[in-house]
Order: sequence, then structure tokens, then C-alpha cells
Amino acid sequence: MEETIEIRMLSSVAELSEAEWDACACPEAQDGGRPLDPFTTWRFLNALEQSGSVGTGTGWEPHYLAATVGGMLIGVAPLYAKGHSQGEYIFDHNWAHAYERAGGHYYPKLQIAVPFTPATGRRFLTHPNFTDSARSALMQGAMQIAEQSNLSGVHATFCTEDEVAAGKLLGLMGRKSQQYHWFNESYDSFDGFLQVLSSRKRKNIRKERERANAFGGDIHVLTGDQIEPEHWDSFWQFYQDTGARKWGTPYLTRAFFDIAHETLRDDIVLMLAERDGHYVAGALNFLGRDVIYGRYWGCIEDHPCLHFELCYYRAIDWAIEHGLSRVEAGAQGDHKLARGYMPTVTHSLHWLTDPGLRKAVAQFLAAEAAAVDEEIEILTDYGPFRKTQVEEQE
Repeated sequence: MEETIEIRMLSSVAELSEAEWDACACPEAQDGGRPLDPFTTWRFLNALEQSGSVGTGTGWEPHYLAATVGGMLIGVAPLYAKGHSQGEYIFDHNWAHAYERAGGHYYPKLQIAVPFTPATGRRFLTHPNFTDSARSALMQGAMQIAEQSNLSGVHATFCTEDEVAAGKLLGLMGRKSQQYHWFNESYDSFDGFLQVLSSRKRKNIRKERERANAFGGDIHVLTGDQIEPEHWDSFWQFYQDTGARKWGTPYLTRAFFDIAHETLRDDIVLMLAERDGHYVAGALNFLGRDVIYGRYWGCIEDHPCLHFELCYYRAIDWAIEHGLSRVEAGAQGDHKLARGYMPTVTHSLHWLTDPGLRKAVAQFLAAEAAAVDEEIEILTDYGPFRKTQVEEQE
């Protein structure tokens, strides 16, 4: 007779040790290597908590799920009670408005996600020996908690395609969205990448890089112990400027960057532009085992094309130099297409407790998925790559 899997909620990731959590979140890193996904590690989620970026008053209340069998931890999930739909990048505002116009209460809802982080990765983090059973238990546990607590539903955003397939078998609804990712086709250099582009796009990128690097200063690419505390003082200025314009107030607190310096800097690549002895712009990237993730950009001086250089081209340089398979450059941004970042499907899972809302959203998601597939097909055709193998004349 199989032992029962028990599900419990944790108010802090610190209720589990780093080793316990990471044995499920990143078992591939147990040999000391880099995790596939830096954002679901204990150290990243703990930094969000300890810095006050999530928790009381933020609209992101931690209620992590832990699955155990016979006292052994076999799965965890980063679950939050959400009082709004901010910081998710998979938009459900229309669902909320429709439900509340009909007399329902959409918030709070349950969100299985990495806060403020539109990067694809596993959301149901399981011990390798219990992948199917632990994942199923975590999904069903979240649904039961929502129903028993009279919450509107459960949402798992930027999850994997495998998780969507497993979730559908349990009655969750899959949703397709789209981002722009750059893929490394074993390029030996940035110029090698340029050679597969159309002549016009190749010339445009070269011109942009020339303009960017003529801003009157130097660009520093820093990681690990190369990053000093004062670098975060400058980056905080950049981040505040971007956060104020995009979201009204920045999602991350200043303390997050101090904690990141102590516990996350080996997971970080920081691109900083320095002019006349002062840093004037910067881009923050995180490193996975095979991916570099572009996360935040900001500046205190405007210089032509410097944004493209720091956020997109330097990330490509890093990926090629270190043999990484792709660059994920965050949410949205059609301008990425002309710079070699191609439209790519992302996935999420949704379950709503109200049968009427569930039916309406299911119909919407079916139509939306067809539209996303069509958009990706059209955008791919407009990509910057050569349409034939015949080399074009410069």
C-alpha cells in the first residue's frame, strides 16, 4: 500500500533548510554546479522575503507548499496569496473585472510563481524520484486550498510545457503567451551570429553597436566577486528610475540588492556603463546553467542605442563566450525581433473555483492560443534571419 502524500503550507521558505528546498528545486546542482533555474532556489526566494520585497503589505503573501511522504520532503512550490495582479506578467485583469462585475471576489487568489520574474522554469519542484506523484499532489493541494478557503483560483505562471500537460489531466487550464528569446546555434562569435542575418539587419546591428559604444565611456561586465557593494548603489538609481516609470513604485526593495550581493552575486552578471568616473546605465542579468536571463535595466543619462547594447547585445556576447543555449530577455518588447530575439511560446496554468468563470475563461483561452500561434508564425516570418542559404552582398 502506497503511503499518503501530505501537503502543508509554510509561511516562510526559511521553515525548510536550504539543502532541503534545493534538493527539490535544483537537484542538478547538488554536485556543486549551477542550477538550471536561479529563481526557484532557496537563496533567491529567501532574498525576496528577507528584503521585504514580498510579505506583509506587498500583495505577495508567502504560503509555500511542501509535499512529504513518510516524513521525507518530495516536493515544494513557491505559492503566494495575491491581493492584486501586479508583478506577474501574465495578465488576468479582465478576468478579475468580469468576475467582480458579476458579484464575485477575485482577490485574494493563489499564485504559484517567482514574484516579478517572467522567466520560464519548473513551478512544481519535485525530488527526482517522485516527479509525477509529487507534482500531482502539489497541484491538487493548491486547488483544494483555494476551494476550501473560498478563493477564486490558482495560477501557475511561466511554468514548463510538461507541467501544463500534467495540469490539464487534473482539470487545470493551459494558457499560451509569447516572449522573445535569442537562441545560440553554436555561434563562435557575435560576428558569426551576424552572418546568418539579412544584410540590412546585420548592418543595422553593427551601426547600433558602434553608436552605443561611442557614448564616451567604458562598459564593464561584472560577475561574482568582481561586483562590489558600490555597484549596487549605482544600479539602485537605475532600477528606481525604470520602476517608477513602469510600475509606479519599484517591486524590489533596496535591501534586496544588499542581500543579493551577499548570497546571489555568483548568479548575477551586471553590465555597467561608466562615463567620466560615474556609472550612467546598467543591466542586471541572472545566470542559469544554460541560460542568461535579462531582468532589469535603467539609466540616469540617455545615450543612443546604449539600452540595446547593455541588455541585448552584451547578453548575446556572454552566451556565446560561455556556451549558453539562449538568452531570455524578459517580457514583451517587439523591438527585440530585429535584434535576433525570436518569438517563443511561454506557458501558464489556471484553475478557477467558480464553474461559470471557469467555462468563460476556457473559451477565451482556446481563442487566445490560436491567436498566439498565428502571431508567432507571422513574427517569425518577419525575423532578421536570411531566408536562403545564399550569402547576400554586403
